[in-house]
Amino acid sequence: MLRLTLLTALLFTSHATAEQKPLRVYILAGQSNMQGHAHVRTIDHIGMDPKTAPMLKDMRNADGSDVVCKDVWISSIGSSEEEKSGQLTTGYGASQRGPKIGPEFTFGIYVQQLTQEPILIIKTAWGGKSINTNFRPPSAGPYEFSDKQLEQFKKQGKDVDQITKDRAEATGVYYRLMIEHVRAVLKDIKRVYPHYDASSGYRLSGFVWFQGWNDMVDRGTYPDRGSPGGYQKYSDVLSHFIRDVRKDLNVPKLPFVIGVMGVGGPIEKYGPEKQRIKPVHEQFRLAMAAPASMPEFAQNVGVVKTADSWDMELDALIRKQEQIKSKSRSLSKDESLSPAQRKQQLEEFAATTMTDTERKTLEAGTSNAGYHYLGSAKIMARIGREFAIEVLKTEARQQTVFE
Repeated sequence: MLRLTLLTALLFTSHATAEQKPLRVYILAGQSNMQGHAHVRTIDHIGMDPKTAPMLKDMRNADGSDVVCKDVWISSIGSSEEEKSGQLTTGYGASQRGPKIGPEFTFGIYVQQLTQEPILIIKTAWGGKSINTNFRPPSAGPYEFSDKQLEQFKKQGKDVDQITKDRAEATGVYYRLMIEHVRAVLKDIKRVYPHYDASSGYRLSGFVWFQGWNDMVDRGTYPDRGSPGGYQKYSDVLSHFIRDVRKDLNVPKLPFVIGVMGVGGPIEKYGPEKQRIKPVHEQFRLAMAAPASMPEFAQNVGVVKTADSWDMELDALIRKQEQIKSKSRSLSKDESLSPAQRKQQLEEFAATTMTDTERKTLEAGTSNAGYHYLGSAKIMARIGREFAIEVLKTEARQQTVFE
């Protein structure tokens, strides 16, 4: 809360002389975690933790209904079959088995709180997409298979020419769709934001990138992914991505925030069961954050370590749940036991492994798999808030407020 208060003061200071303020426009882009897979039923879980309970008051009205932001509007594609637009509220996450939220909900809430200005969010997110292919920016050049990949395709009896052709056709498709949608919305803002004042205009104020899973698990593109420098190609392409977005939208110093993949939580808190994947996660996170350390991006690219928003309580409860599932599988193979005995032993094991309160907490707080941040609104809400803070800090740095 102290960080929010200080940032508010700095932002008001930097904009105090502005009489007619242009509409703030923010672009949120990425894959499934930018879509958001946190079911709205998990929002209640936010109030179960004293540390996050205050956020619930920003997301819910006094009568328990979800907040509908008066001065924040959104246009979203990719999260549902058709474009979805209107005042920002819940339900702008992935449409499958929804309603859900992604980072957009609290991002809009807190940017508006901190700036007290009207906001338009343009969200473009598609699940299962990589930056090496689907979001590949023009200046990165075509995707090229390595000799090792081509050799493997031949061993598998695959048509190399066809695979190469298919990859070429897929390369950059979603980058172009993203840019096209942003331009289309900006060309007719009133269609999305009915109260838009054309005389005041708009300002592209920030871009948030939240993607990475498909690249992290891609052994073909990143054969040495668990070794230092194993994801260098990701850093390189992301750097091209930042440059191309700024060029194509004609905003040379557009504040850019990288949401670093944080599934699993902080690396230093990984238990024995996660040691196998620790090197991969660690190297990928370093590669995602790397562009922000480049001289050309030092003041205009920020980083949010989403691992810091991971819920360690839910993480521990999931491990307990996995122990119960493992016990169930073991008992099912024990032919010396009758079905009734298996059931009794499993119930006894479950009772000593997880309390009723813990079961209820796990049910209340999760709605999806780990790679989707457990489908936890508590995690997504915190990530959205951190995106809001970082994008405004990045903007402020460029205005020398933090110097």
